[in-house]
Amino acid sequence: MSQHTLTLLRFTYKKLKEKLTVSDSKKLFHEQFPYVIPGLYKRIVDEMLVELNLLNHQNAFTQDYIFCVGLTETFKELMQGYKPEKHLDLLFASLCRSTNFEAKEINDISQKSQKEFQNKTSKDILKLLKEKSNSKLYPSRILNLGIYILISNSQDLKENNESETNKVISDIFEKLSLPVNKAEKDIGIYKSSLSKMEQAKELIEELRIKDKK
Repeated sequence: MSQHTLTLLRFTYKKLKEKLTVSDSKKLFHEQFPYVIPGLYKRIVDEMLVELNLLNHQNAFTQDYIFCVGLTETFKELMQGYKPEKHLDLLFASLCRSTNFEAKEINDISQKSQKEFQNKTSKDILKLLKEKSNSKLYPSRILNLGIYILISNSQDLKENNESETNKVISDIFEKLSLPVNKAEKDIGIYKSSLSKMEQAKELIEELRIKDKK
């Protein structure tokens, strides 16, 4: 039996006995994803891993469809431009597996849910969110971003300006009995991160072209 297999078995046994610490999750992640992560994306991966690990320790947290949408779509957006692209599926699977989540299940739920919310108005989306959310929603950053992504794709908000859209989104969070201030902060940081990532990629590309010359 290889050392790699022994390591995975050891962590799997520990997972059955107790919750993994952040340190455990990081070790398991690097066992399953033995590649160097470019500096631009390393911080994002570290933050996601810590967040998923901590969520797994919360008794009130449940892996619902909104969480699945939030996780898959924010990962997709924040990791745009990652190379080699063929590593992304393994990277996502390793993030999930090392924090007690199942990547395939999360992807399947996310795709199915997004189809369900397609071509709907923000009012229809709010109604569907209320109907589908039987228990009290656990206000995590990933859940907040899942709701934001679903609402942002609504038919009636596509022609709104940013200020009008933000107001509609905040109203929906309030109607779902979720902390509006936390949601606004999480969404603001997410949008800022996407913008900074784009700027950083543009700068790297400019430097690469300059070096070629």
